[in-house]
Amino acid sequence: MGGDCPKQYLLLAGLPLIRHTLNALAAVPAVAQVFVVLAPDDSRWDDFDWSPLAPRLTVLRCGGQTRAESVTNGLRAMRGQVEANDWVLVHDAARVCLTPAHVEKLIAEVGDDRVGGLLAVPVADTLKRAHELVAEGARVSATVSREGLWQAQTPQMFRYGLLAEALEYAPTVTDEASAIEALGLHPKLVAADATNLKVTYPLDLQLAGWILANRKAGA
Repeated sequence: MGGDCPKQYLLLAGLPLIRHTLNALAAVPAVAQVFVVLAPDDSRWDDFDWSPLAPRLTVLRCGGQTRAESVTNGLRAMRGQVEANDWVLVHDAARVCLTPAHVEKLIAEVGDDRVGGLLAVPVADTLKRAHELVAEGARVSATVSREGLWQAQTPQMFRYGLLAEALEYAPTVTDEASAIEALGLHPKLVAADATNLKVTYPLDLQLAGWILANRKAGA
């Protein structure tokens, strides 16, 4: 995104990105508690008023250098507050257009699945694999079949004990489902939609603002 402000604290419709995310999670009755994993030296969290959500939030200042490390540290910090068979949902703070309906659909469709699952969207675009040339930039080396491919989103929902075990076994994964897969298990794919986008580039921030504004307008 550029700039000095951590992405999760960029303002969108007058609120930091992470506030939109937490609003959605806290609005789901089935979610008993929302654990917010922050970097130990995060100095921006206290710049905002979290009092409306305070009863639902537990702040854990144990974030790591990677997503997997942050989630693993968070799970360790939660130990004693959850049981091995409790469901845990992991969500990216930057997916600010999450709705309670997204979360409720995930919970309903995963149900009592023995593995767990995640929100995802079937890939619709034609995929190209790049062959990078130093002098000429990137060129297409192959077209990749999109059949059976899904784009992973969050939340991703797994039992506490299983997820902790999986991340200890596969600590370098880029999402929780990959860690579960490393154990030889197959998470359930729950169809979501493209509005649950992750803010990664400046244009994504504009798109997220448009989505939120039009939802409020009832469009």
